Amino acid sequence: MPEPALPRLHVPVGEPDHVRGPATSPVTLVEYGDYQCPFCGRAHPVVKALIAQLGNRMRFCFRHFPLTTIHPLAQQAAEAAEAAGAQGRFWEMHDLLFEHQDGLGGGFLVQYATDLGLDRDRFQRELASHAHADRVREHFMSGVRSGVNGTPTFFLNDVRYDGPHEQGAMLEAVEGALSASASRR
Repeated sequence: MPEPALPRLHVPVGEPDHVRGPATSPVTLVEYGDYQCPFCGRAHPVVKALIAQLGNRMRFCFRHFPLTTIHPLAQQAAEAAEAAGAQGRFWEMHDLLFEHQDGLGGGFLVQYATDLGLDRDRFQRELASHAHADRVREHFMSGVRSGVNGTPTFFLNDVRYDGPHEQGAMLEAVEGALSASASRR
């Protein structure tokens, strides 16, 4: 009996996404993540190392999937990342949130915004009014439609990656996708 096909990414990476790397990269890695999730925190340096190692051969997209029932600060952290993104500093806030998972409360978020040189008043207004909640919800729902039920969940060229979240295993999977892409040309 053949193995069931792995779930596929339902919403393709596009203009509104936060992406590192060029659209022409032969491989796209998408992460559905939660800033308070310890597993996402452990995967973060692995992803950063892959980005550094692979350069323009891989693009990376992060989408929010806050698991609010077990991570009560995840939604606000995701909204903070979006508020920073509205001021052109998404990736800087993204990295700070993962590097300081023990400091995701409101006061910390405002300090991070200040440290990044953001318009502090605008940032606080957007957090207080939940100006970016719809965007976070859109990410979450696209994950649900793609079969995401935990974090981190990765998709490699639109197919869910279910392997270990260790650098060697993920690099091997990305290199396999690079080889498959090259053979299709």
